[in-house]
Amino acid sequence: MSLPRIAVDAMGGDEGVRTMISGAALARREHEAFKFLLVGDQARIARALDKHPNLRAASEILHSDDVVSGDEKPSQALRRAKTTSMGMAINAVKVGDAGAAISAGNTGALMAMAKLALRTMPGIDRPALAALLPTLGDTDLVMLDLGANTECDARNLVQFAIMGAAYSAIATGRTEPRVRLLNIGSEETKGTETLHDAASQLKAAAGDLALSFDGYIEADKLCRGDVDVAVSDGFSGNIALKAVEGTARFVADLLRRSFSSSLRSKFGFLISRPATELLRHHLDPNNHNGAVFLGLGGIVVKSHGSASALGVANAIGLTARLLEENLTERITADLARLGTHHLRRKSTAAPQSPASPSTIETAK
Repeated sequence: MSLPRIAVDAMGGDEGVRTMISGAALARREHEAFKFLLVGDQARIARALDKHPNLRAASEILHSDDVVSGDEKPSQALRRAKTTSMGMAINAVKVGDAGAAISAGNTGALMAMAKLALRTMPGIDRPALAALLPTLGDTDLVMLDLGANTECDARNLVQFAIMGAAYSAIATGRTEPRVRLLNIGSEETKGTETLHDAASQLKAAAGDLALSFDGYIEADKLCRGDVDVAVSDGFSGNIALKAVEGTARFVADLLRRSFSSSLRSKFGFLISRPATELLRHHLDPNNHNGAVFLGLGGIVVKSHGSASALGVANAIGLTARLLEENLTERITADLARLGTHHLRRKSTAAPQSPASPSTIETAK
């Protein structure tokens, strides 16, 4: 199968061109069918490509010397969407010059630009930011929304569930991903009216959808491996994600400190090193890199700003899989099976302007 090329914002991220080009080259070595549109400063990209002739042969450079800064407000970045490397990468998807775009830059700006340029899919009210979390099970957990929508109604949550299940089916290979709503308890009486309404809609429609739904999940169960998709509003999801990431760093730092506390501890580290290396590999965010803006009229992936070349390569590999396995078409098919009569709106959540999403920086 001939894949559409992937537009890479080569200027985004903590280290910019060097890491983004090295990551694309690594992805290209693993998958020779990949082709790229590299967007950014032409001279800097060309110099970086000198070290990667295999990538150079599969790439075209689109020049831009304007970059979105990490602390720039989305409203400011939007005014320069036509001239920045991030905006031009997204526009390449809009006009058909690329099948997907990837950036390690400012998350809020990326979301705002992507939403304005690509709009939302028919049947989707708001796009959601989804990411993969490591679990004790055989596959990662898809979690959404992680900050694109701080307030959501039941209709939004049902749409998130449909989009998350389509994404999980590609990531895990499950034909009916196990979907749960994030809540303060697993009992049916716990939580808000919005959650109860979304749960009742998903239960009623589950037979028509390519997913399995059975109520709620608490935050302490997210990484157990018993669920494939966890759905929440962006405010709660972002807090849960940061808590999981912080706990992982805490455990890693605590182990490092414990193993260096004495000579006996250092000897114990040598004995247990295979186990600790496995733990480090499992918790390394570079191995789960790539947050996806689901529900847009095109595929846009956000890489961690601090990702290594391996992390960027993994995010590019994920982007290619979403293209290969027709993520957008899967979501459209499930929305069609659901039918608009299933989705009802029952919430007092404040509406958000489609051109000005309330976005929390989550992936950097």
